[in-house]
Amino acid sequence: MEHRLVGPGPYRATKLWNETVELFRARMPLRKHRCRLKSYECCFTAAEAVDWLHELLRCSQNFGPEVTRKQTVQLLKKFLKNHVIEDIKGKWGQEDFEDNRHLYRFPPSSPLKPYPKKPPYQKDVIKFPGWNDSPADTSQENIPVRPVVMNSEMWFKRHSIAIGEVPACRLVHRRQLTEAHVEEIWKSMTLSYLQKILGLDSLEEVLDIKLVNSKFIIHNVYSVSKQGVVILDDKSKELPHWVLSAMKCLANWPNCSDLKQPMYLGFEKDVFKTIADYYSHLKEPLLTFHLFDAFVSVLGLLQKEKMAVEAFQICCLLLPPENRRKLQLLMRMMARICLNKEMPPLCDGFGTRTLMVQTFSRCILCSKDEVDLDELLAARLVTFLMDNYQEILKVPLALQTSIEERVAHLRRVQAFGCCTLPRPHSLSWPFSVFPAFLQDKTRSR
Repeated sequence: MEHRLVGPGPYRATKLWNETVELFRARMPLRKHRCRLKSYECCFTAAEAVDWLHELLRCSQNFGPEVTRKQTVQLLKKFLKNHVIEDIKGKWGQEDFEDNRHLYRFPPSSPLKPYPKKPPYQKDVIKFPGWNDSPADTSQENIPVRPVVMNSEMWFKRHSIAIGEVPACRLVHRRQLTEAHVEEIWKSMTLSYLQKILGLDSLEEVLDIKLVNSKFIIHNVYSVSKQGVVILDDKSKELPHWVLSAMKCLANWPNCSDLKQPMYLGFEKDVFKTIADYYSHLKEPLLTFHLFDAFVSVLGLLQKEKMAVEAFQICCLLLPPENRRKLQLLMRMMARICLNKEMPPLCDGFGTRTLMVQTFSRCILCSKDEVDLDELLAARLVTFLMDNYQEILKVPLALQTSIEERVAHLRRVQAFGCCTLPRPHSLSWPFSVFPAFLQDKTRSR
């Protein structure tokens, strides 16, 4: 009972669905069962299906041990809806699946999900302007250039710096390095880094790059507090004060008395419910609908932890700043609650860690369209994020340094490229302008 590791790339959720369906149909034990004095061959009970599939998912590298029995039941409901299984009388679709002794079987054939068709992609992520290019309204043919007739004297002047002759420079037309150009560089290089880590020929099939906002990236890099949390310019997008107070209370438990809040039996459960209710009513998950496929693709790198962290770092830079801030504060609270041995149980049915994952998975990651495995994928992502949130929500220093050096280089090129040097009046230049080794050669002459 093995689950092949599905790596990063387009249509990862669909690939996982098809593979899980194929494994379930091929390996689920079938036997004779009796129901109401009648025998049925090659079938299984709902409880048997839950037991077997739950073990398969927990042992899978694609899903992991955090998968709960409840999630397994939800997946089997989707199997029944999509006619992967049917009840013993051939009913499916509108029927409900429950964890009981009801009998099910496999239909003669099980439809696998087709891969969506998308337009052909371009291998270049973004092509930003070449800084040596002329402006759009300038033609090189209209620039007057004086013809140069080379003779021995002119050749000698151009190739012997020792005599001090420097030909007059012609003005080089370059694009001005505007703020918009700098933003394009940040966007292009950030996406190029992500594409390289994922090992893809293009990001087009996991991300609509036209929807990537370069201003978000720059804000998430530079507008941060000493703790690395994003600072918002628009205060109306902040967490409500009462939610932030509740999060601080649980994150700093048992020091929440410092916040001067009333204490009573079950107080911490009510505070937690307040936070959970707020996040469950967000209009969009924190990782956004647009970035769903990109984050799901990164999940294929979890066996290579360092690469996965780097990929998540870059994906999180693409978030709107208010989403990134809410995610940072939420993950910090979740991690502190899980590590706090003084925290009373927040739920009777789940351990604290499982409760955190199950409560906040869908408000962090889910698909706008119905994706059959989005709950399992969200739980997998949140588990990894909770364990590595401090690294993942840092700004990737290597990327930042690379982009800053690129921008600085282009500014230097622009500064030198847009100047002219006057023609010298004589061939005698002071020795101070020459390197020492050239001064020695000149003196020897």
